[in-house]
Amino acid sequence: VQLQASGGGLVQAGGSLRLSCAASGSTFRDDAFGWSRQAPGKQRELVAAVSSGGRTKYSDSVKGRFTISRDNAKNTVYLQMNVLLPEDTAVYYCNSGQYFVWSGTYSPNTWGRGTLVTVSS
Repeated sequence: VQLQASGGGLVQAGGSLRLSCAASGSTFRDDAFGWSRQAPGKQRELVAAVSSGGRTKYSDSVKGRFTISRDNAKNTVYLQMNVLLPEDTAVYYCNSGQYFVWSGTYSPNTWGRGTLVTVSS
C-alpha cells in the first residue's frame, strides 16, 4: 500500500486543520489506518487509529480535539484537528497496519511521507 498525506501547514493556536491520507495499492476497506506524529527531539507517537469497521482510538493528548475518519469510497483517511496547541507542532505521518479489536490496540506496519503541522502561539 502507498500512502500520501497532505493538508499540513501553519495555524494559530486554537485553530483547526484537516489532514488527508490517500491510499492506493490495497483493498482499502479491509485495512486499518492511523496517524502518528513526531515533534523535534521527541519520539514518534501514535495519535489516532481507525479499524476497518470504523472503531477508533486516540492518544490522551488529542482525545476530544482530534477526530479520525475514513471514506472507503475515496480511499482516504482524514484527521480533523481542532483547538490546536503549540505542542501539536510535529510532522504527521499516515500509516496502515493491524487493529486488534479485542484489545483495542493498533500496530502500524506501512508508512507514508509526513506532512508538517506548525501551531504558533
